[in-house]
Amino acid sequence: MRTAVITFPGSNRDHDMIVALEKISGRRPLLIWYTERDLPPVDLIVLPGGFSYGDYLRSGAIAARAPVMAVLAARAASGVPVLGVCNGFQILCEAGLLPGVLMRNANLRFLCRAVHLRVEATDTVFTNRYRAGAVVRFPVAHGDGNYRCDEETLARLRGENRIAFRYVDASGEATAEANINGSVDSIAGVLNEGRNVLGLMPHPENMIEDLQGGRDGRALLEGAMGELRAA
Repeated sequence: MRTAVITFPGSNRDHDMIVALEKISGRRPLLIWYTERDLPPVDLIVLPGGFSYGDYLRSGAIAARAPVMAVLAARAASGVPVLGVCNGFQILCEAGLLPGVLMRNANLRFLCRAVHLRVEATDTVFTNRYRAGAVVRFPVAHGDGNYRCDEETLARLRGENRIAFRYVDASGEATAEANINGSVDSIAGVLNEGRNVLGLMPHPENMIEDLQGGRDGRALLEGAMGELRAA
């Protein structure tokens, strides 16, 4: 089982993801630079957080057009799991691999703290170790996490159970106060139609061991790797 982490100019959470994947799998991920036009065979591809290209134009807009994205799109179409976290989520949306767009936080402030999420979809390699409706705690660190989409897309996401996580309070209620960045329908993460591409703003890689304040994020990464080991 091999994983790969793709780094762009301005990525700054790639090291965190590399450490998390190595701790969980026991094997160091392949480190892929954005200029690569091919990838060796891998079982999981991750786009980490950060500020690719300084968030010029729109967050993720330039990175979405990097050479490596063509092969990533082809691998995703073939069924390879792809995970985009924070800036990685923004890149996947800008590349058209996920619907919607990430806008400036509603309060126009950078947010950096732990938040509560409700697990909505559990029939994916990323979420199959969670219970539907479970409340988990992940950290966030973003200024452009306000997920938006049109009404038709939102209806499709709801109808196809492609909303993976929602922002909630500690009791699991999707309140206005818990919706920290103003995302439509309190959306924190979404899936593609094939359910093998997941984008989310919170950082599961920063909540995998007790020293980080909890282990809620570990199940997300373990879920994908467990499925891959069993395949």
